[in-house]
Amino acid sequence: MLSFANAKLNLGLFLTEKRDDGYHNLQTVFYPVKLYDVVELIDAEETSCIIKGIDIPGKADDNICLKAFKQLQTDFNLPNQQIVLLKNIPVGAGLGGGSADAAFLIKLVNDKFKLGLSIEKMQSYARNLGADCAFFIENKPAYAFAKGDEFEDIEIDLSAYFIVLVKPPVHVSTAEAYANVKVKQPLISLKELIHLPLNEWRDKIVNDFETSVFAKYPQIDEIKTKLYAAGATFALMSGSGSSVFAIFEKPIQLSELEKENQVFYGI
Repeated sequence: MLSFANAKLNLGLFLTEKRDDGYHNLQTVFYPVKLYDVVELIDAEETSCIIKGIDIPGKADDNICLKAFKQLQTDFNLPNQQIVLLKNIPVGAGLGGGSADAAFLIKLVNDKFKLGLSIEKMQSYARNLGADCAFFIENKPAYAFAKGDEFEDIEIDLSAYFIVLVKPPVHVSTAEAYANVKVKQPLISLKELIHLPLNEWRDKIVNDFETSVFAKYPQIDEIKTKLYAAGATFALMSGSGSSVFAIFEKPIQLSELEKENQVFYGI
């Protein structure tokens, strides 16, 4: 059995306070997009993980999908499986690819072995793996708060627009992004701001990671500037970086940006 695990964008990201447990409280809006990894489960004599496509830092034995499966294998005495991960979502790009892979693996296991797990139970397993992992269980637009693992449904639909994603040849680790970030309480919650007309987002919706990430990687800032120059209604770095997405009214080709970056159109 296989499943297609999609990426997400952060439509704004406010870091509101440092928590006692070392995490940060935040406000963000997760939005699923059409950029996919493929996760497959195959009956096998031993449990293992094979990664194809984009290279992932670290060993396959430490992959988040393998961790997700072993949680369930222990609790439900599941037979061994080979996990095959075809990686297409850029790594270190703020797109939640690893979290998506793990969440879709949980759903795949639930379906294959007919475990009958509820949404809430699958989210509980996902929360053990990463702050944004639980989002991908329901995989629909959501306002996220606390560590980014508590959700409220939100009505937002960008299907009428043309979304472009630009990924420079830069990897920004989550730990690196959090190391230099400054927290603050927003005057108006992102939960309210996201309902403003799209043409007002530029002046009001931000990603608090941009200040420190742009200072270290000015090429990411330059991409955002070029996207606005090309006519984007709204552009923002996603998550902790390094990718930048832009929302256009109409389809566009960005040949200049393609020279040094990966560019994904119509996601």
